[in-house]
Amino acid sequence: MMKFCQVSYRALLLCALAAVLFAGQTRTWSEGDYASFQKGVIKNLSLRSDGVISLAPRWSEYYDSSAMYLWTLARDSKGDLYTAGGTGAKLYRIGTDGKAKVAAELDGLEIHALAVDSKDRVYAATAPDGKIYRVSGNGKPELFYDPKAKYIWALVFDRQDNLFAATGDPGEVHRVTPDGKGRVFFRSEETHVRSLALDNMGNVIAGTAPGGLVLRISPAGEGFVLYQMAKQEVTAVAIGRDGSICAAGVGTRQASVSAPLPPPVQAQAPTPLTITIGGNVQVPRQAAAPPVALSSAPVGVSGGSDVYQIDSNGSPRRIWTSAQDIVYALALDASGHVILGTGNRGNIYRIESPTVYTALLAVPVTQVTAFQSAPNGRLYVATGNVGKVYEIDQAVEPQGTIESEVFDSGMYSQWGRVSFEANLNGGRIAISTRTGNLDQPQKNWSPWSAAITDPKGGSAASPAARFVQWRATLSAGASGSPELDSVDVAYLPKNVEPRIERIEITPANYKFPPPSTNVASATLTLPALTRQPTRSETTNASPDTPATNTPAMQLAKGFLGARWTAADPNGDSLVYSVEIRGVNETEWKLLKEKISEKYYSWDSTAFPDGEYRVRITASDAPSNPPADVLTSRLESDTFVIDNTPPKITGLGAARNAGKLEIRWHAADALNNLSKAEYSLDGGEWTVVAPTSGISDSTELDYGLAIDAAPGEHTIAVRSEDAYANQAVEKIVVR
Repeated sequence: MMKFCQVSYRALLLCALAAVLFAGQTRTWSEGDYASFQKGVIKNLSLRSDGVISLAPRWSEYYDSSAMYLWTLARDSKGDLYTAGGTGAKLYRIGTDGKAKVAAELDGLEIHALAVDSKDRVYAATAPDGKIYRVSGNGKPELFYDPKAKYIWALVFDRQDNLFAATGDPGEVHRVTPDGKGRVFFRSEETHVRSLALDNMGNVIAGTAPGGLVLRISPAGEGFVLYQMAKQEVTAVAIGRDGSICAAGVGTRQASVSAPLPPPVQAQAPTPLTITIGGNVQVPRQAAAPPVALSSAPVGVSGGSDVYQIDSNGSPRRIWTSAQDIVYALALDASGHVILGTGNRGNIYRIESPTVYTALLAVPVTQVTAFQSAPNGRLYVATGNVGKVYEIDQAVEPQGTIESEVFDSGMYSQWGRVSFEANLNGGRIAISTRTGNLDQPQKNWSPWSAAITDPKGGSAASPAARFVQWRATLSAGASGSPELDSVDVAYLPKNVEPRIERIEITPANYKFPPPSTNVASATLTLPALTRQPTRSETTNASPDTPATNTPAMQLAKGFLGARWTAADPNGDSLVYSVEIRGVNETEWKLLKEKISEKYYSWDSTAFPDGEYRVRITASDAPSNPPADVLTSRLESDTFVIDNTPPKITGLGAARNAGKLEIRWHAADALNNLSKAEYSLDGGEWTVVAPTSGISDSTELDYGLAIDAAPGEHTIAVRSEDAYANQAVEKIVVR
């Protein structure tokens, strides 16, 4: 409710002037969807795909390895974290106190995958020339297994401490017993087995490249393709609490599934990895690295990413897709939701349902490469470019903000009520605005206004200007995070006069039909009247600015018409009046007023022949109070009204050598002659060319010789001017 107070006479005068200046229709700038909110600057907030903003999970940097990339994460029963990557095959251990040290250094350039057995022994897969090392508590590494493969993409233990390893070149799954004896468990026809997980039945779930296959491998080593993705590489797989399988695919799959081998791993251009971790739901710990090499700069993968969910009955459905973000890691959070780690913008997403997802947060790095969950509900995140570990809590941030994109009202505007839709959940949402006349907020904008905290809204305390921006601050309450659904800002643009941009006089002897009149059999359809280009455009011009489409004109002798293009910068509805005046006259005569169409025709026979102009006046009266109506006018070029036929003189006929020779002269006072014809004894009319050969003058001579039998004949001739006025004369020859 507005509060009233005593104001000075000067303030009342200013209010009155503002009311006149901004008279017109109030408009509303509304934002309430994902695409709109995504354009803003978001801090400590999550954005749901259905357009709901809430506080993001609380997160912080947990460890900085100083390496360029970390590829993998694992956790032992004591709560210690292990991470590794490149360059240099160093294994880092991060204690529960947050202190880290190098636990071991292995042969090789990088460590791509980690896993921990039931005795808290750490297993690390190195590259190039992939080998698996076991690191005991004393930090001494020992070679555990050599799969004779170039790459080892993922490691995962079953409940009996058998280790499964996914390899590339060749694409195989190896099974290694606790005593280090291994064999090929499954040999695929793919170049790479990229990702691994174990379901609750002991089946191995594997993702491949370059065919993009999701495979289920039974405990007996028999493979079955569950789904072939439209992507070339399945970078991560995870098992949900309900037994469903989630698989992430990246890159456009080629027509042929045979692809060249990835280049050898190089220190200066390390090969990436992705892991899939499920934590408390026995989702296996794993690590993987895409064959497409990551670099220190963001790299796009053609085709983007898809995430599919395959139900326990084998039915697949896509639950997330992006043309930009590349999924490198999957995990489950404490509530069982699937979490996506992506590059190359550091975004982390949460799948809420098959149709809704949340952009959870963005870490200040390029790639999210691995996840590891903990029993306390926390989720640990490994990153690339730069190699860090972040900790994500179950609790939400105490406060977060979003600054909207800058809105351009198109002209100087007065800003009115600001309101929002929200579920406060015991928390608080405060909306402020600022305005300016620069397209980007700078020091010459107004400061942020006082906050509006009532969802029903309040008046924006920002000065009139062309551009506006709002800022929402969300604060947590006892029940958790408030949820912001939409923000509305009312505004009133300065009323600007409409514009008549072009006038065209239509061909004579046709008229525009009334809206309810059926089109006559003889019609004339005009092309769209495109306005002449202007030096500048106004963003809020009425939608018919580019062209005026007019109905087919009906044949009507003596009628003349005009059509025009017009626009209103405010988008107001317009009405028009049409006036006419002879070129030598001083007063305009009204033909019609309050026309809503952009065309009009009239009976020109009510006007003497001669040169005329029409004047079109546009008014925004339908959208404004009478005192605030603005108009504009435009005069047409000179045009001619001509309803008088030409004059035919000198018509004569004579016989000569068996021929009948006919001659006449035709003249028109205003327009060129366009056509001449003759008829013999009432027969069909035949076109006659002038003696000059071309009809390009107001006066022309005609002559012809025709065959005619002896006896009496009646010869009729007629001439027509450019306005279809006709004159007819006849002569009888005996």
